[in-house]
Amino acid sequence: MHNTRTTLITFVAVLLTIGALWLTNRAVTPKQATWDDVLAEGKNGDYRIITTDKLARLYQQDPGSLLLVDTRQEWEFRTGHLQGAVNFPMEPTAWARWRKAAELETFLGPDKDRTVVFY
Repeated sequence: MHNTRTTLITFVAVLLTIGALWLTNRAVTPKQATWDDVLAEGKNGDYRIITTDKLARLYQQDPGSLLLVDTRQEWEFRTGHLQGAVNFPMEPTAWARWRKAAELETFLGPDKDRTVVFY
């Protein structure tokens, strides 16, 4: 009886472990974001959305007034980025954004008047 119970508990533990590994390691193809998705996320996050034309004008006038944040992985950043940009690697998932929210606030600092551009 004792061996049967131990075997059953071990079997359940193995099944739970396999299930957890399967759920956390399966490939998920991210959905291609549309402009409406960008606008909705900007509104939810209280972001001001600007066009690439306006960004180009701001960058040409006073690049020092902008904080350009490249959210690609470090190796992608090293292959090329806008001059003056800083790298803050972040996966394009809600989980990654939630996990790094506090770190991002620290990274950006207290200056709320500056224009921050994520790309």
